[in-house]
Amino acid sequence: MDKRIGVIGIVIEDTSQIAEVNRLLHEYSHIIIGRMGIPYREKGLNVISIIVDGTNDDIGALSGKLGKIKGLSVKSALSKNIRR
Repeated sequence: MDKRIGVIGIVIEDTSQIAEVNRLLHEYSHIIIGRMGIPYREKGLNVISIIVDGTNDDIGALSGKLGKIKGLSVKSALSKNIRR
């Protein structure tokens, strides 16, 4: 299957949703290369960047499920080059 490298950016404004975010990230750990999370205490939110390597379907499914969680903003960017 064709794969891409990408990044998913997550801004968590409702910190009560952190457990659900972590559950989903664990579920999709097979496509996650790395993760960086920064708590921005002064603003009361968290910012997470996830580096992924997977199919469009897997990356899209993770992004879509994250995007359905209230209190989160999610954006993703994928490489243009398709890898096999």
